[in-house]
Amino acid sequence: MQVSVESSEGLERRMTVELPAEMVNGALEKRLKEIARNAKIDGFRPGKVPLSVIRQRYAGQARQEVFSDLVKSTYFQALEKEKLQPAGEPSIEPMPTAPAEGIGYVAVFEVMPEVKLQDMSEKVINRPLVEVTDSDLDAMLQKLRKQRTTWDEVAREAQEGDQLTIDFKGFIEGEAFEGGSADSVPLVLGSSSMIPGFEEGLTGAKTGENRTLELKFPEEYRAEHLAGKEVKFEVKVNKIAAPVLPEIDDEFAKAYGVADGGVDALYTEIRSNMERELQEKIRVVVKEQAMDLLLEVNDVTVPKALISQEATALQQQTKQNLTRNGQASGIDLPLNLFEDQAKRRVALGLIIGEVIRENKIVLDNNRVRARIEQFAQSYDDPQEVIDYYLKDKKQLASVENVVLEDQVVDWVLERVKVKEKAGGFDEFMNAPDSASGTVTDS
Repeated sequence: MQVSVESSEGLERRMTVELPAEMVNGALEKRLKEIARNAKIDGFRPGKVPLSVIRQRYAGQARQEVFSDLVKSTYFQALEKEKLQPAGEPSIEPMPTAPAEGIGYVAVFEVMPEVKLQDMSEKVINRPLVEVTDSDLDAMLQKLRKQRTTWDEVAREAQEGDQLTIDFKGFIEGEAFEGGSADSVPLVLGSSSMIPGFEEGLTGAKTGENRTLELKFPEEYRAEHLAGKEVKFEVKVNKIAAPVLPEIDDEFAKAYGVADGGVDALYTEIRSNMERELQEKIRVVVKEQAMDLLLEVNDVTVPKALISQEATALQQQTKQNLTRNGQASGIDLPLNLFEDQAKRRVALGLIIGEVIRENKIVLDNNRVRARIEQFAQSYDDPQEVIDYYLKDKKQLASVENVVLEDQVVDWVLERVKVKEKAGGFDEFMNAPDSASGTVTDS
């Protein structure tokens, strides 16, 4: 077997494989004998057809089958001989001219890129320095109280925070429009659930009062046929109710699942949940910076075949998610929508794989167990969740991948400058991940 390789554009390689006549002839004779065992030809008993007759009738078919079999058996041998690692399935074509009655073929494929890890010592990753304070805990309790707001009807003018029950009808150029009318609608003043000016226009109204509101739909309104148009609403106020917040007592604690320990136990559980969510977000923000840095520093040429495979996987996953959520599964999702994300994921996978290989990073099973236990704490029966993850290989593998990536993040943090970035809990937790931390040069 003779093998030669030509480098084309980028990662593409053209590998020519020539198989000697003796190999081809041997395989061809073997295949013709196999055909002869079962061939049915008039004038001959099964299995008794002369090989010369079989060769005359089935030589073309046999040669095609032999070609296919020899390509399968020699392709990987040729790759190993040339020390090539393909990145996807090859495109294989027979050589136009057979080499001296042998067989030749050309395999075109991309090879896996060589990844050389670069120095990161001058880069900076910002680690959020945030903690849960007593005021943060008080603010969370107020949010929980608002979630259980009740409403008492009042005989006074409406003010911000009140819940009004209203009927309304909208008109554009004197004509009622579709979707512009409703009856017995609850509306909390100050909730910004209506277009600008609507809720403000009902401040000071009384029960039974009718008001006319002359407003304008925002230019960027979601319904394009209404965007920027002037509108008049006729509104009737049927009822005004003031908010009543529950007391923070043992009954309040029970309403949030704390059966024993009362308010003190509720405080402890809420703080624990807040701290767990905080640490998880800090982990995510630092990890995103580390991954961005790996991509920035290490320039990798990504094989098109791998991008296509990953994009297809993302496309199928998105379709499955849409179907699971009750949305149309036939929605058009062009493959190119996923190519940028696919390229990033493949590039990161190649770099992370090299970090793990070069530094001999081994999965820390203790961290896997700890992560599962941490995740399980948010459930009523943590042990049941732990057992589920440990017994389900697929779920366990997903956690193992996360932990291995965390170990790579630790490796990155050991090689860059880490600066602590102080901030408040509410600001940090409600900020987009991209705004919570940034990678910079020192």
